[in-house]
Amino acid sequence: MMWHRETPFRLGGAKQAHLKVDGLSAGYGAFLVLRDLKLEARPGLTVVLGPNGAGKTTLLKALNGLIPRQGTVLFDGEELPEKTHEIVETGVALVPEGRQLFPQMTVTENLELGGWLVPKAERARRIEQAFNDFPKLRERANQLAGTMSGGEQQMVAVARAMMCAPRLLMLDEPSLGLAPKMVDELLAIARRIADAGTTVLMVEQNVKKALAVADRGYVLERGAIVASGPAKLLARSTVIREAYLGADKDPATGTTNAADAVSRRKAAVTT
Repeated sequence: MMWHRETPFRLGGAKQAHLKVDGLSAGYGAFLVLRDLKLEARPGLTVVLGPNGAGKTTLLKALNGLIPRQGTVLFDGEELPEKTHEIVETGVALVPEGRQLFPQMTVTENLELGGWLVPKAERARRIEQAFNDFPKLRERANQLAGTMSGGEQQMVAVARAMMCAPRLLMLDEPSLGLAPKMVDELLAIARRIADAGTTVLMVEQNVKKALAVADRGYVLERGAIVASGPAKLLARSTVIREAYLGADKDPATGTTNAADAVSRRKAAVTT
C-alpha cells in the first residue's frame, strides 16, 4: 500500500501562488550566504539544485522568515511579510530539513499542530482529509512520531505542512537519508501536490530524480544561481550532466560543479 492515494490531493489553497524573488541576500550575522539572488516559483513544481553548502536551506529559511533577508520577495504581487507567523497566514508552509516533528507526540497530534491556526472543527476536517490523502497515516494515527522510520516521518511532515492549506509549499531536502523507493514515492507526492494546485518550491541534491518531476529548475552554487531553465532542458544540458550526473569530471580532482562546468565550456569556445 502506497503512502498516498491516486486521486488528487484535497488539502491546499484555493488559488495557485506565484513567488518572485529579486536581489535576495541573506546569511548568518555578518556572513552572507546568498548574494543578489533572482528566481521565481510559478504554479507547478520548481526545484533548486546544488551541493552541500550552496545555500539551498538558507534560501528557504530566508523566505520563511527564519533569518533576516534583503531584497524583494513578492507573493502574488504583494511584498511577502518578514515574520514567520505572518508568512504562514499568507499561505506559505515549509517542510524543514530533518522533518522537525515532535517525537513524543502522536501522528495525529503532530497534524493538529499544523492546523492550529484554524477553528477546531475545520482542523478536524483537515485531519480527516490528511488521512484520506495519506491512507497509511490513518493506520499510524496513535503512533509516536519518534518511533517511525525516516521515510514515514517525512510523510507526516508533508501532511502536517498541508494542514495549513498552503498555496506555496516549500520542501527542504525531502529525500535526504531515505531509501530509493521512498524517495520515488515522496517526489511523486510533491508532483501530485503541485498538480492539485499548490505551488511547490523544493530544494534537492538528487538531481536526476528531482528534475524528472519538476517543471522548472535552478542550480545554486556558492550562494549564486549558475544555471536555470525548464527541467527537461536542464536534465539534458551538458552543464548539469558534467556537474551532477557523472559526465566529464575534472581529471585533477575527480569532481566538478556547475560553475566550473560553465567556465570550461566558455574556455572551450574562446580557444
